[in-house]
Amino acid sequence: MQRGRFGASLADRAARSGVPAPSEPPSPDRSSRRRRPAGDGHGRHCWVLDPPDAPGTWPGLLVEWRQQEDGWHGRVAYTITGAHGPVLVEAWLPAEQLTQG
Repeated sequence: MQRGRFGASLADRAARSGVPAPSEPPSPDRSSRRRRPAGDGHGRHCWVLDPPDAPGTWPGLLVEWRQQEDGWHGRVAYTITGAHGPVLVEAWLPAEQLTQG
């Protein structure tokens, strides 16, 4: 990394902070019948279908996946129309309610 204008670069300072870099989530067990939906979930555009309290299709940003007993869920940030303008919502939703953008 190159040295920043006023000292060490941001990457160098982050490396010295002692906080480990995020690691990739473990891949689902190959023997599992329930596979993770397509996409890695790292900031990928998606469409949110009929979220709670907001019927319709809304643009969203898929942040990550996790597997639960009832299947895969995506953590997604999306906007809906509120009484005073757009409202940002972050929620875990079932994979069936998320489509690729």
